[in-house]
Amino acid sequence: MSLISAKPALLVLIDGTSYRGWSFGAPGTVLGEVVFNTGMTGYQEVLTDPSYCGQIVTFTYPELGNTGVNPEDEESQRPQVRGAIARNICTRPSNWRSTQSLPDYLKEHNIPGIYGIDTRALTRQLRTVGAMNGGISTEILDPAELLSLVEQAPNMDGLNLVKEVTTPESYEWSESTDTVWEFSPSLESKDSPTPPPRYTVVAIDFGVKRNILRRLASYGCRVIVVPASTPAAEILKYNPDGIFLSNGPGDPAAVSEGISTTQELLKSNKPVFGICMGHQILGLSLGAKTFKLKFGHRGLNQPAGLEKRQVEITSQNHGFALDPDSLAEDVEITHLNLNDRTVAGLKHKTLPLFSVQYHPEASPGPHDADYLFEQFVKEMEKGK
Repeated sequence: MSLISAKPALLVLIDGTSYRGWSFGAPGTVLGEVVFNTGMTGYQEVLTDPSYCGQIVTFTYPELGNTGVNPEDEESQRPQVRGAIARNICTRPSNWRSTQSLPDYLKEHNIPGIYGIDTRALTRQLRTVGAMNGGISTEILDPAELLSLVEQAPNMDGLNLVKEVTTPESYEWSESTDTVWEFSPSLESKDSPTPPPRYTVVAIDFGVKRNILRRLASYGCRVIVVPASTPAAEILKYNPDGIFLSNGPGDPAAVSEGISTTQELLKSNKPVFGICMGHQILGLSLGAKTFKLKFGHRGLNQPAGLEKRQVEITSQNHGFALDPDSLAEDVEITHLNLNDRTVAGLKHKTLPLFSVQYHPEASPGPHDADYLFEQFVKEMEKGK
């Protein structure tokens, strides 16, 4: 992007740190929690992941926008981030799938971004001090003035953002993973079409990614997506073979409605599978507590597993975690994040309930954990 035509932009963190750069995307002023993602690919999936609602994302990979954007790679209907931060921006993408440049895409959806700053220094600041509120502006270029606005923004602790991203009404999802992208050994043969639905799954939408729904459909599930506020009695009217608890943004402990609904659903003894926030909601419904991580896990190479067992390299995106000391005796930890030993997976010792803190559907990321969808199907088969 030519600096001759670039518009100045300012980033200010709540601790007073400021960075001057250039605008890409839409003009304006946005506030949110500033976090960083270490992935080397998948920026469009990150931008459209509802779990990033309320956040301004720093991309540590230095070049952003090289492959443009396209409708097929969106994880939701639009970008969900409040803003984006990058080192360098490409305005002329080079990829046969591209339909639009990244700056034009963000401008179309009114999402501001700032580039040209030292993202290495910013990431070190967030790692040292922790994820914190901040603001990007092309209108307010005085750090003190922008800081006064940042100080008024709500903290992520105690913030329920699910209501901003959940579906307003129920719908059925049937699209499976395209055969050209299929990676599961049991499903990858192009001569074997997607199996007809054998299982009915109700997915509670706390901010679900489309590729999670595609994986469920690929494994033979009829998926009914319902709003996060749907009562347990209404969910059970679908006579589901299993319940899926999706990913989502904000503080999981603040999603009281989802926790109470899950507690009611557990009484049905139906298989339950949770991912990311769904993992936290399941843990909370079983009596556990959550806490906020210093800077969270956001990237594509997070190791998860237990000692002396197979390690999975996983895609993760979360800022909260379950407190292991608060888990009941009938709940078993199945995976730990091997970087910091936080709980990354659990299962009930007697009931068909399990969950993981990471994203087995990847998109982007490794496919090590895709077997968990098959595990969910096997639990539903037992229930039949």
